[in-house]
Amino acid sequence: MSHIPQIDYDTASEEIRSAHDEEVRVRGRMTNMKRTLLHSPQAHRIYAEWFTLRAELAAISDRPIWIFSHAISKACKSKIAITFFRRALINNGFKPDALELSEEEALLDAFGKAIVADSNAIPSEIWVALKQRYDAKTLVDLVAFAGIMIATAVFNNVVEVDFDPELEAFAEGAAR
Repeated sequence: MSHIPQIDYDTASEEIRSAHDEEVRVRGRMTNMKRTLLHSPQAHRIYAEWFTLRAELAAISDRPIWIFSHAISKACKSKIAITFFRRALINNGFKPDALELSEEEALLDAFGKAIVADSNAIPSEIWVALKQRYDAKTLVDLVAFAGIMIATAVFNNVVEVDFDPELEAFAEGAAR
């Protein structure tokens, strides 16, 4: 059970209700993490910058980004984040437990795992390959994106945010 409850929309302040309504308008849904973050609309806004950075990384297609995000989530042991990206992969026809990774995907998978394992010791061969593939702005956005992914995993893990019921069918080991 979550250490911090989700907001109660009916009794929430106008600021919180407004942030909630804007999130639903922009993204079409409200997760348990977002309902919890909305106790602080400022914290919610900062975590929502994930979407801003994803837009900045538009040159990298969805599947490599999902694999990068999944690798970070898995390394952080964040069940909600892992399952969120499993759902993205499954809903787009991919089998997350049997992916054949492209060169770019394998690089991003290794980079995501390395960031979580020891951000002070990213193997030089990963950096060489990243610099050959991406320009400096993309690399900055990618590292910042990873930071928000880690922050998301940490928030979900520390608070023990309640698992979203719509994710249950996509969890590791779920019958499909």
